[in-house]
Amino acid sequence: MEQYKQEFIEFMVDCQVLKFGEFTLKSGRKSPFFMNAGGYVTGAQLLKLGEYYAKAIHDNYGLDFDVLFGPAYKGIPLTVATTIAISSLYGKEIRYCSNRKEVKDHGDTGILLGSKLKDGDKVVIIEDVTTSGKSIEETYPIIKAQADVEVKGLIVSLNRMEKGQTDASALSEIKEKYGFDANAIVNMQEVVEHLYNKPYKGQIYIDDTIKAAIDAYYEKYGAK
Repeated sequence: MEQYKQEFIEFMVDCQVLKFGEFTLKSGRKSPFFMNAGGYVTGAQLLKLGEYYAKAIHDNYGLDFDVLFGPAYKGIPLTVATTIAISSLYGKEIRYCSNRKEVKDHGDTGILLGSKLKDGDKVVIIEDVTTSGKSIEETYPIIKAQADVEVKGLIVSLNRMEKGQTDASALSEIKEKYGFDANAIVNMQEVVEHLYNKPYKGQIYIDDTIKAAIDAYYEKYGAK
């Protein structure tokens, strides 16, 4: 596993963004782990988060794209932090763009925040996590309605590796349905590999009990 992936797993734990226990998801599933990107709240955290996303985008898609699009609301700070990181790490200027939940009819009008989309733009979509793929059902039509763009792919921070709306993973379903790649900085298999019965800062985050709960969860909801 790449060094930055190991560091990112520890970073999620440090920021209390990735937690273990029992959580009820929006989908109604009861999960032994939960990731909430709303836990990144400081400048230092957002700076590091942008760098991890930038490295994962570079690894998966290269830098031959024009716009990083983050769906409102959590995608807005993600796009800003990551475009700054891409400029800092790689010297590449990428425009950021997000949608508004409500269309603005005065001043900077329209549904977009940040850069406008132009015909021929190559776009990478950034999100925090995708469990079912439903968010892309909303995001993709918004992007395509603005201009004739090419979506190169989606990047999320964590691949939960569970069923989407079929037995395939949400990321696989997105690729099948929309024709672009979907990748993550890390997946849950890598998280378990890195934390299972291995102390981090004096604490075991995935012990035998949590590991058994994760295994049972994937027995029921894991992607085939």
